[in-house]
Amino acid sequence: MNNNKQIKQKYNRKTLCLLIGTGLFTFGALNAQAETGNPRVNQLGYLPNGIKIATYKTSLTSPQTWLLKQNGATVATGQTTLLGIDAASGDNLQQIDLSNVALTGTGFSLAIGADTSYNFAISPTVFRGAFYDSMKYFYHNRSGIAIESQYTGGGNGSYAPNSKWARAAGHLNIGVNKGDFNVPCWSGTCNYALNVTKGWYDAGDHGKYVVNGGIAVWTLLNMYERSLYLSSAPGSMGDGKFNIPESTNGIPDILDEARWEVEFLLSMQVPAGQAKAGMAHHKMHDTSWTGFPLAPHEDPKDRALVPPSTAATLNLAAVAAQSARIWKSIDASFSAVCLAAAKNAWNAAQANPAVIYSGSFDNGGGPYGDKTVSDEFYWAAAELYITTGDSKYLPTMSNYSITKTDLGWADTELAGLASLATVPSTQTTSLRSVAQQKIVSIANTHLSTQASSGYSAPMSSLEYYWGSNGGIANKLLLMGLAYDFTKNDSFAKGVGKGLDYLFGRNTLSLSFVTGEGTKTTVQPHHRFWSNAINGSYPLAPPGALSGGANSGLEDSTASALLANCKSKPASCYVDNINAYSVNEVAINWNAPLAWVLAFYNDYAQGTGSTTSTTSTTSTTSTTSTTSTTSTTSTTTTTIPSNAISAALKITSDWGAGYCAEVTVSNSGTQPVQWNIQLTVQGKINNLWSAEWTQSGSVLSAKGLAHNAVVAAKSTQTFGFCAVR
Repeated sequence: MNNNKQIKQKYNRKTLCLLIGTGLFTFGALNAQAETGNPRVNQLGYLPNGIKIATYKTSLTSPQTWLLKQNGATVATGQTTLLGIDAASGDNLQQIDLSNVALTGTGFSLAIGADTSYNFAISPTVFRGAFYDSMKYFYHNRSGIAIESQYTGGGNGSYAPNSKWARAAGHLNIGVNKGDFNVPCWSGTCNYALNVTKGWYDAGDHGKYVVNGGIAVWTLLNMYERSLYLSSAPGSMGDGKFNIPESTNGIPDILDEARWEVEFLLSMQVPAGQAKAGMAHHKMHDTSWTGFPLAPHEDPKDRALVPPSTAATLNLAAVAAQSARIWKSIDASFSAVCLAAAKNAWNAAQANPAVIYSGSFDNGGGPYGDKTVSDEFYWAAAELYITTGDSKYLPTMSNYSITKTDLGWADTELAGLASLATVPSTQTTSLRSVAQQKIVSIANTHLSTQASSGYSAPMSSLEYYWGSNGGIANKLLLMGLAYDFTKNDSFAKGVGKGLDYLFGRNTLSLSFVTGEGTKTTVQPHHRFWSNAINGSYPLAPPGALSGGANSGLEDSTASALLANCKSKPASCYVDNINAYSVNEVAINWNAPLAWVLAFYNDYAQGTGSTTSTTSTTSTTSTTSTTSTTSTTSTTTTTIPSNAISAALKITSDWGAGYCAEVTVSNSGTQPVQWNIQLTVQGKINNLWSAEWTQSGSVLSAKGLAHNAVVAAKSTQTFGFCAVR
C-alpha cells in the first residue's frame, strides 16, 4: 500500500490537480497501489447463460465505477455493490455482477481505477478444456503402465502431448523397483502376496489406498451414470475423447479410465481360504517414506499390504456393485466378477463389522483411518440394492439416518444417497424420489453458506481444512445434482460461483488448478512433477487441483511460511512443493472437480432454468446491449385445512420395520404452506424433506425451504423409515 507521502513523491502538485480535474485520478486512489489480478475473476471465464460475478478487494467503502474491457476497448460499465468484510479472509470486498452482459468472446478484463483483473473469456466452451485436463490427471497417475508421449496430451486436444510427462511403467519389478506384481503383507500380518499392479497413485506419494480410491472412482462412475440418466449432452466422455491407450476400443473412455482403478480394488480382496477372506486390504505402499524427486519406476523401497479393514471392504462392496450394473451390457464377464466380489465383500463385512484400521502401518503412506463405518454399510447396501434388488439390504438402509451434508472418503453416506437419486430402477422408485429431495435439502444448506462468503466459497471459516478445495468440489457436486432434480437455476448458479473460487475468484487471486488461468498453482506436492526441486523433472500438466487453504498447517513448511494466517483461514495457502498440507494433489479431489466441470459444461448447452429462489438487482450499461429486469412475487395464503390432504404409501416392508412416502396434496386454487398430521405405525428413526415431531402414533410435519409451499392443484412429498 502506498501512503500519501509516497504518492506526493511520485506526483507533483500540478500533475495531481490536472489528473483530479480530468476525473482520471480520485482521492480513493491515494490509498491504494495499482494491482493486477484485482478485481478477482474466474481466470478461465464465464458462461453466456451463467452467473458472472467478480470480486474487488479494497479499503474503499463507497461504490466504485468498473469498466469491462475487451482487447483493451471499454464495452460495459457499472457500479460495484458493497459486501463488507469477508470473515474467512479478512478482506473488505465489493462485488461486480456482469450477468446482464450479453457479449461473448475472449480477451475480457475488468478495471477499477488503475486496478485490473486477469483476462477471461465469456463462452459456452470456456470450461471444456478444463474438464478434459482434470480427467487426464488420472492417466498421468496410473500405476503399472508406461505413460507414453503420444498420450500425455489432454483429452479432445485440450493441450499438446509432451515427452517431458512420459515415464516408464511404475512398480513392475524392473531395475531397483520392487514392484507390485507380488506384494507381501506387512511383516507379521499374513503369509500370502497379491498382484496389485493397477490403480492410480493416490496423491503426491506412490501409495494406493482402497478407502480413497473407492470414493474417487465412485465419483467418476457416478459422473458416467449421471450422463446416462440426467444429462442433456452425454457425449463428452465417450470413446476416443480422453486420448488414452484404450481410446477407440468401442467403450466410453470414462469407463476405461475408471476400470484401471476398479481392477486394483478387486485385486486387494483377501483370497479364499485365508483369514478374513473376502475383506479388502486397507491400503498398500512403501514400507518407509521416499524423497523428492522420484518417478514411480525409480522407487527402490519395499512395498507391503496393510491388513484389511471394514471400511476398505465396504468401499470395495459399494464400487464393485456399482461397476456390476454399469458393465452388465458392456462386458458381462467383468460385470459378473464385480458382482461376485461385491457380495463377497458385503458378507465379509457383515462377519467382521468392526475391524477398524489401527494406524500402525503409516511409515511410507497416509493412514486414512475411519473409526465409524455405519455410513460405509449404508453406501454399500444402497449400491447392492440398486444393482440386485435383493431386499436383504433394505434393513441396513432403512435403519440408517442421513446426517452428513458433505461427501468425502471418511463420510460416504451421500454417495449411496446420490446413487439412489440418480439411477432409475423398479425397486428404488420411491426411494429415488426421497433421495432426490434429501439432496435438494442439503444443497440448499450449501447455498446458504455460500451466500455468506464474500468469495462464494460454500464453506464456513471453520471448514478450511486439509483438502478444502476437494470439499468445495464435492459440495458443488451436490448442487449440480439438485439442479438436475429441480431445474432450479439457483443451484446451477451456486456451481458457477463455486468454480469461480477454484479458478481464481478468491483472496489470493489464484487459480488452484495447474495450467488453468493466468496465475495458477505451479508447484504441487508430487514426487514426479517436481521441477521445483530438480529441473530435469517436469512441472505438473494442466488440470491438477491443489488441496488449497488449510488453517491446520500440518507440515513444517506451511507452518513456517504461514504462521500468522490462522485468523484468516482462507489465506492459509502457499504454492510450495514442500507444503503438502496445503498444496498436495489427490485423486479424490480431482474426481469431483471433473464431475462438476462435466455438469457445468452440460449446463452451458442450455439456456438456464425457469426457477430461482434468490434475486439480485444491478445496473449495467453496455455499448452494444441493453436489458431490463422485472420481478414477480407469489402470495402464499392460509386456506381451509380441507384443501390439504396427506396420503401415506409404504414403499418397503421387512416386518420389523418399513419405509414410506407421504404425498401432500393441495386441492385448492391458491398456494399454501403445508403443515400436516397423520397416524403412523411404530417409531420413526429417519425422515427426509420435512421438519417433524412424533407424539405416540401421531406424526406432525411441515415443509423445508425447498418444499414448504404446495402450489394450487399440486403436491409435495417427503419420506421416512420406522421400526415397529
